[in-house]
Amino acid sequence: MKSARADVVVIGAGQAGLSAAYHLQRRGVDYVTLDAEAGPGGAWRHRWKSLLMATVNGISDLPGMAKPAIDPREPSSDFLTRYFGGYEEALGLSIRRPVKVRSVMREDTNPAGRLRISTSEEDWTTKAVINATGTWTRPFWPIYPGQSTFRGRQLHVADAVSAQEFIGQHVVVVGGGISAVGLLEEISQVTTTSWFTRREPVWRNAEFDAKAGHDAVALVEERVRQGLPPQSVVSVTGLIRTPALEAAAARGALDRQPMFTSIEPHGVRRAGGAFQPADVILWATGFRAELEHLAPLHLRGPGGGIVMAGSQVASEPRVHLVGYGPSSSTIGANRAGRAAVAAILKLPGISVKQADMESAGTVDIEHT
Repeated sequence: MKSARADVVVIGAGQAGLSAAYHLQRRGVDYVTLDAEAGPGGAWRHRWKSLLMATVNGISDLPGMAKPAIDPREPSSDFLTRYFGGYEEALGLSIRRPVKVRSVMREDTNPAGRLRISTSEEDWTTKAVINATGTWTRPFWPIYPGQSTFRGRQLHVADAVSAQEFIGQHVVVVGGGISAVGLLEEISQVTTTSWFTRREPVWRNAEFDAKAGHDAVALVEERVRQGLPPQSVVSVTGLIRTPALEAAAARGALDRQPMFTSIEPHGVRRAGGAFQPADVILWATGFRAELEHLAPLHLRGPGGGIVMAGSQVASEPRVHLVGYGPSSSTIGANRAGRAAVAAILKLPGISVKQADMESAGTVDIEHT
């Protein structure tokens, strides 16, 4: 079967994928972006509606186009879907959707040969892949004794819609990250909650300045350089007490409990033996990188992760992972997209159709 061809295929059109597409396009590289979503926005399309622009963590501008004016009361899912969509349209990025990538494999044993990408539509053959599939589609669900016996509702933060859906129910929130405390703050305003974590949460009292951010990313980067599974940046930065979280603490919502020992039909058994009734268990237990389609390449090492050299897979220079490990933040994703393209331009046979456009100016999304 004849396959479509492109020098570079970007998989995913979230922040990292759009950054990569931007730099490929302005360097004149023959590329295409394949995105599984029905429309723009990446994972932001699915964020809970109560996550407003006033409370969302800092969102960096996409390269070459500043964010439009922000209404702090607008749901982040609506704002960022609109921003991403306007960005794609204004710059005329080459994006095809909805296209689900099923697998990426080598066409032969030539280390400078082509890669074959199988999708829900046509297959592609390419010289390099920039993978930007993120983590949202792989929520992590821990397994606990008695989990299947619980008669209430269990859901992951990936499925949460709004705090209003929990009114009148006691909600057990599990997890020690930003999503957990953010949802605790919201849900505790409308109903009762309990908070359980495996480890004592680490609160950051010092200002989170540029140096602190650099140091945190460096720690995450060192893990992936060693081939270990990446940790979240917040695991090394700690949690920052915002005014909203201070109010939640005053309500008692941030009274953390050690992880429960088991789940029972109508609640959970606390570590000390007491029973905590519950109607809902909300698992705010993070996500794993969506990399299953790369399995035919056998990129994982003995440490369980993928040895990285920047955004490049150390054992397979034709593959770059952006939005992975240290580039999972919005700032990191933008930088990784640019770095991946710079490295790919050094591969043999990558054609450039037009002159470098590095001197081109930015675009105003509100006037395009």
